[in-house]
Amino acid sequence: MSDVRPGRLKVYLGAAPGVGKTYRMLDEGRRRAARGADVVVGFAECHGRPRTEAMLDGLETVPRVSCTYRGGRFEEMDLAAVLARRPHVVIVDEFAHSNIPGDGRNPKRWQDIETLLDAGIDVVTALNIQHLESLNDVVEKITGMPQHERVPDEAVRRAWQIELVDMPPEGLRRRMAHGNIYAPERVDAALANYFRPGNLTALRQLALLWVADRVDEALQEYRSQHGIGRVWETRERVIVALTGGPEGDTLIRRAARIADLPHSRLRSSGGTPMAGGDLLAVHVARSDGLAAGVSHASLARQRRLVEDLGGSYHSVVGDDVATTLVEFARTENATQLVLGTSRRGRLARFLTGPGTGETVTELSGDIDVHRVTHERAGRGTLLPSRRRTLSTARLIAGPVAGLVLPVLLTIVLAQLRGTLNLTSEALLFLLAVVGVACIGGVASAVIASVTASLLLNYWFIPPIGQFTLDDPNALLALAVFAVVAATVAAVVDRSLRLSRRSARATAEAETMSSLAGSIVRGEATIPALLERTRETFGMESADLVEEPPDAPGVTAVPAGPGAFLVLCGRTLSSSERRVLAAFAAHVGSAVERARLAEAAAEVEPVKAADRLRTALLRAVGHDLRTPLAAGWAAVTSLRSRDVEFSPEDRDELLATADESMAKLNRLVENLLDLSRLEAGALPLNLRPTSLEEVLPMALTDVPGVDVADVEEVPLVLADPPLLERVIANLAGNADRHTPHGKKVLVTASALAGRVELRIVDRGPGLPADGRERLFEPFQRLGDTDNTTGLGLGLALARGLTEAMNGTLTPEDTPGGGLTMVVSLPLAPQSAQSVGAEPTEHTVGGA
Repeated sequence: MSDVRPGRLKVYLGAAPGVGKTYRMLDEGRRRAARGADVVVGFAECHGRPRTEAMLDGLETVPRVSCTYRGGRFEEMDLAAVLARRPHVVIVDEFAHSNIPGDGRNPKRWQDIETLLDAGIDVVTALNIQHLESLNDVVEKITGMPQHERVPDEAVRRAWQIELVDMPPEGLRRRMAHGNIYAPERVDAALANYFRPGNLTALRQLALLWVADRVDEALQEYRSQHGIGRVWETRERVIVALTGGPEGDTLIRRAARIADLPHSRLRSSGGTPMAGGDLLAVHVARSDGLAAGVSHASLARQRRLVEDLGGSYHSVVGDDVATTLVEFARTENATQLVLGTSRRGRLARFLTGPGTGETVTELSGDIDVHRVTHERAGRGTLLPSRRRTLSTARLIAGPVAGLVLPVLLTIVLAQLRGTLNLTSEALLFLLAVVGVACIGGVASAVIASVTASLLLNYWFIPPIGQFTLDDPNALLALAVFAVVAATVAAVVDRSLRLSRRSARATAEAETMSSLAGSIVRGEATIPALLERTRETFGMESADLVEEPPDAPGVTAVPAGPGAFLVLCGRTLSSSERRVLAAFAAHVGSAVERARLAEAAAEVEPVKAADRLRTALLRAVGHDLRTPLAAGWAAVTSLRSRDVEFSPEDRDELLATADESMAKLNRLVENLLDLSRLEAGALPLNLRPTSLEEVLPMALTDVPGVDVADVEEVPLVLADPPLLERVIANLAGNADRHTPHGKKVLVTASALAGRVELRIVDRGPGLPADGRERLFEPFQRLGDTDNTTGLGLGLALARGLTEAMNGTLTPEDTPGGGLTMVVSLPLAPQSAQSVGAEPTEHTVGGA
């Protein structure tokens, strides 16, 4: 199998049922077959739509495999038969479907599809946007309905092609009204619930933007593979440069307006933007000193502002701010750059030359640059403006100043001859030498000292107009100039070296602080850390491998035992390698945490079983012994020959024994049923069931119950005896907590393809943080004694309900109390009569 080319996956993605995904998928299969490709249908769900079923004509269909689960018969794709048939292309519908357990089947159909792809078979499939894992919570907020079948985004993103099947909400509703999606009796309910215009519009936007994000990823990959550095303005992407200064908030808001971002922007868990262009804020951490003095508090605040506006924050390392900004912008295919105007004054700009803004504008090429004014413009920088290292300009200006400045000073002093004495003139020359040393370092200071000594000797030391190097005073002056110049230059060089080290340490600390902030915010997954590493160092790729490749342009550092962090791209400096080593340590820690998490996940079921056994032993020690002891005492008394019991006493003892044995029997049955549920061995007989028949038997032992009219409630798909036990447990629990003089209320209603049965009490209620513990075995929340049993009733009720494909959830009763809501699916004939919400899968999974 290792020599087999992996198959290609094509996904037809839609926003809602009925947009035509299955039709388009089968149409492509027919077209491929007409071109001579070997195409088979592994699984296609037409939902009774005639036009879709007609598309199956002429296509070979692999027979489905029939399986039994919980008393029902289901049909699944025969994966083994498809693999044995080995077509070139197989059509498999319902990518997110959950397979019926048993016979070694994969839990999910997307896993079946991966098996087909690994075998070298191309797959064409279909999926609705609501089944994507990253959008599941967003869809639930929009529609109010949880999606139980989900597929990882990564499984879809690996597709060779993703084709959006789109339809405007009005067109989809017309198709529904004309009976082209569901039977006429289901149309009104579907249009009033799932297919509301607002729902369809929001789901359509989700689908459009998710696909756009995927297309953007493919474009970036293509540009990287082909070395394309030019900006392709396929999508508005705005980058704002932050320095940590007070103008940052102004720049961010201005950039957000340029990107057309609303102040509150809906985002999925996967980070898909819901509106406008992309906003990226970037801060360059320099190692040459300009990064020193950055306000980390301001950067942290500005980062929060960017994220609140729906953008993303990035920190990169670079020795030159302008070049790094432009390179980052080109890597991200940015269309616009937003910078603040310089905080330096006119004199500073005249003396130090063009700043970052001017340089970025020259280098930007086809990227638009916005220079935003702010209140600090031209008022002086709050960051250190003096350079910490000798730039090219200073290396040239230093020797020139060493020659020119003494000459200019000589001309000025010659005009003032007779006004100043020799001492004052010598001090002025010494001041000029110190100034040159500060500008150009040691070499420039030596040049200035020699030039100044010669000029001072020739023009100002008698005899004027002659070099008197044999004069002890002249020699002493020259020596003093040389010593002073060398001393000043050495001090300046040392100061520069210390400043450079401090600035480099500050930049490294700033970068590590950004990484630590990402970890604190929960971005510490290995892919996120690798992406941040790649982005921070401006590399082409970052990977975690066992053996580093020996290739040019590759930098590898250890990231733990048997793991190396490998970066491909430019050559890193020694300082950057030190920071990279720290990043590698964090990546190694993340790998170790992932391994520990996997180990902990494997241990957790064992710990849960141990906790269950411990709780069982504690409960059995009292709750099972109590009825056993009472019954035993009653029987022992009856068998005693020393005491003569009256008929009334004998009847009371027999009643006590009978009640104790009945209680003991109920406890044992609950324990056995709970153990069967845990083992998945509880037999089920799901069939259409009427609540009108089940409720009277379930409420026999609960005296104070009012039952609302349930005659009009449709049939549910349930196991009648189990449903009876669920209702009895819930009603008995509600009766125990209902105050004297009030009754438990039982109501039922049909909604969206399900029936909701509510058992309402008027007791003290339950705080929100105790609702999940309510369903744990051996819990008696709020009980004041141990005479109410093992605390298995609610745990067993939820387990039995979920076994029947239902849900059991607690809600607050208006006015006080607790309402237990049992939600069960409608029986098939009832589901059509009330307009069940559309599903594109067969219910399955334990």
